[in-house]
Amino acid sequence: MSLSDIFLPALALMLVFEGMLPFLAPAAWRDAFSRMLRFKDGQLRFMGLMSMLAGLALLVLTQ
Repeated sequence: MSLSDIFLPALALMLVFEGMLPFLAPAAWRDAFSRMLRFKDGQLRFMGLMSMLAGLALLVLTQ
């Protein structure tokens, strides 16, 4: 099994999930996005770090 056998489906699934909120609730997505624009860089980095750690934990737990 090559990296592309795992990476491309994972990327596709991420794009599906990323597109769900703007498709289903565009006003809520716009509101959340406008609130995120007011965050400081450190707050955004922390959110990104927590997201990466949660994803890594899910990967470890599912293997």
